Amino acid sequence: MSAQQPRVSVIMPVINEERHLRHAVDGILAQDYGGEFEVVISVGPSKDRTREIADLIASEHPNVHVVENPSGKTPSGLNAAIGRSTGEVVVRVDGHAMIPGDYVRMGVEVLDETGADNVGGIMAAEGTTDFERAVARAMTSKFGVGGASFHVGGEPGAALTVYLGCFRRDALDRVGGYDESMERAQDWEMNLRIRQTGGIVWFTPRMQVTYRPRPTLSSLARQYHDYGRWRREVARRHPETLSLRYLAAPLAVLGIALGLVLGIAGLVAGLGWLALLGFAAPAGYLLANLAASAQSTFASPRLPWRSARMLPAVYATMHGAWGTGFLRGGAGS
Repeated sequence: MSAQQPRVSVIMPVINEERHLRHAVDGILAQDYGGEFEVVISVGPSKDRTREIADLIASEHPNVHVVENPSGKTPSGLNAAIGRSTGEVVVRVDGHAMIPGDYVRMGVEVLDETGADNVGGIMAAEGTTDFERAVARAMTSKFGVGGASFHVGGEPGAALTVYLGCFRRDALDRVGGYDESMERAQDWEMNLRIRQTGGIVWFTPRMQVTYRPRPTLSSLARQYHDYGRWRREVARRHPETLSLRYLAAPLAVLGIALGLVLGIAGLVAGLGWLALLGFAAPAGYLLANLAASAQSTFASPRLPWRSARMLPAVYATMHGAWGTGFLRGGAGS
């Protein structure tokens, strides 16, 4: 990067973001960053007025540009925006993300301080409904999502991946941008390639992005099922990346399913020992789920009862959908 504040390009892949797009762009344009920066909006085929609003914003601000993303896929939209961008630093922001006013400045500062190729912070899940608040609490707990720093927080340091990302352009050029065959988990996969080519991916709690969780149990299940399938695809391509953390949910799904089969078989056959053995797995998960739900409820700030009562179902949906998606696989085929 240059000795002066580098030029920054904020890239946004959007589709069907009529409700949030202007608010998101306003938040970017209000950044306290002192250097030059631009916004590149990559618009996929939308069923609402997203393209019209993007074009209107671009007509109002000369540093806002719009490019087409005919496929509507996130990685192709990101690559199209990167291709149009001119900054030494490229910052990814989603169309409905709410970034604080110091986000870009913090990202550039941490890049300079650490020498990293990509830096990112906390995916600060915040809900506006009782259900969303339950999901937000689950997404910030180790029982819900494991120990990834960008979910649960932690000390700054090198990481496997980070949320969104603030990249050096030369790092993106070095790895060839996003893999367009990865419809999900494209961040994890590209951060892997950055690390494999000698770069550093850095987590810092100084950067936070407000994230709105899915509003229904069914949409949450679809989201985590897709996460599981595409994480399986990463494992297929890069088996060395597998760890117990990623196998926990699929192993739990297999254990519970097998346990239920054995338990029911034991009841039908009148074999009490087999029934007890089989039902031990689902009973064990249920107890762990309830204990984690109680702990999450009373963590500061205390979760209201209307949201707390939904936590067991939220945890079970996240684990079950992710684990089933991972076992199913086939996302990249």
